[in-house]
Amino acid sequence: MTALTVNLESEFEALVQFLYLAPVGLAQVDRDGEILMINPLSAQLLMPLARDANLTNLFVVLESVLPDLRHMATDFAMPHGKVCDGVRIQLNAGGRSKRDPQVLSLTLLKLDADRMMAVLNDISEQVKREAQLRHNEMWFDAILTGVSDYALVCLDHQGRVVEWNSGIGRVTGFERDAVVGQPFSVFYPGGSITPDRVSDRLREADDSGWSLDDGWRARADGSRFWGSGMLAILPERLTGFPASGGAALDENSIYCLIIRDITEKRDASERQRKLTSCDHLTGVANRRVFFEVTDLEIERWKRSPRLLSMIVIDADLFKTINDQYGHAAGDVVLRDLAEVMMQVFRPIDTVARIGGEEFAILLPSTSLVQAHAAAERLRAAVEARRVEVEGIRIAYTISGGVASMEDATGGLDAWMKRADRALYAAKAAGRNRIEASGPLYACVMTA
Repeated sequence: MTALTVNLESEFEALVQFLYLAPVGLAQVDRDGEILMINPLSAQLLMPLARDANLTNLFVVLESVLPDLRHMATDFAMPHGKVCDGVRIQLNAGGRSKRDPQVLSLTLLKLDADRMMAVLNDISEQVKREAQLRHNEMWFDAILTGVSDYALVCLDHQGRVVEWNSGIGRVTGFERDAVVGQPFSVFYPGGSITPDRVSDRLREADDSGWSLDDGWRARADGSRFWGSGMLAILPERLTGFPASGGAALDENSIYCLIIRDITEKRDASERQRKLTSCDHLTGVANRRVFFEVTDLEIERWKRSPRLLSMIVIDADLFKTINDQYGHAAGDVVLRDLAEVMMQVFRPIDTVARIGGEEFAILLPSTSLVQAHAAAERLRAAVEARRVEVEGIRIAYTISGGVASMEDATGGLDAWMKRADRALYAAKAAGRNRIEASGPLYACVMTA
């Protein structure tokens, strides 16, 4: 055995040892995603996603939570480099009453024409810390930034405006008579807030002293701006504001709402927001955001039960579309479906892509009957459409399952299973239809 051979064997042994002892998950795959080499940590992180404990193909294992990874790898034209960097993958719903959600970070490196290296990390704790940091930053930003350009609104115990100042007119354009006595939802565009959400903001301020909310706000002329709103509970003796009509408030405390126009700041951070919160193919919310928003709505439901529904949508025979017209046509269909959903549902509803051709919609303050009707509007709108790809007009349909939050539902996982069962029933009944998890006729009388 030559010295060169011994040296090569030694280097290979050191490489293998590094691969298996590395503090991150590592997996070498070929151009089709077949796993050539994988270390124990990577196998441990991927195993919950593997069907029948089969870890043979990375793209197949991650298909349910990162459906576009195969396309990203195929479309990467450079001879080497980063196919994706730090993409976040949420594995489960988690929930405050159960375990915290598990989030992985994936970086895929193209080594050459035939090999890629996947780097996986469990960043669940980092995500929790980042969420707290964002909350703190919003707080300091709300009280320290742009203090010369804000609307200060005094609210009573029901969230109604009790006093007007010049800042309201300067930021929103509203006159006194248009806002005094109105709930603070008057500053929100139609469909972006409900009475339940108004109550939620007040209760959250009661619990923690303040509540923060960024989103679209409405001006008096009907235009919109991206606003930051901080709602804080204040002792009445510190405010000095009388109730509308001049009578003293009979509550121990009232609220103060500060609204700031941060459109310019939002525009600057829009690209980062899309990278972390949006599905890169369709532009709707991603799986992680859907789980976070739904978990928060469940917590609000537990504190104050109200109407709350979910729709799960699946594109019918999507594999056939891909096989017949190509994956590019399939992508066009998914983008078209996302566009129709954004037209049908309200701004307060959360539309998300949670799998390859599977979408979910969360509908606050919505009964099972109302959610079923909305899903039926979507189904009919999709059935009437045609998407054009290279001169070919493609028709497609969807099936959907609807479920409402109930005392016996359990948590998010159990709730989604009920919606999924309704979806499977729709497909079993012939597709291009909507089924509900529960009797609609019983709901008609109470909706």
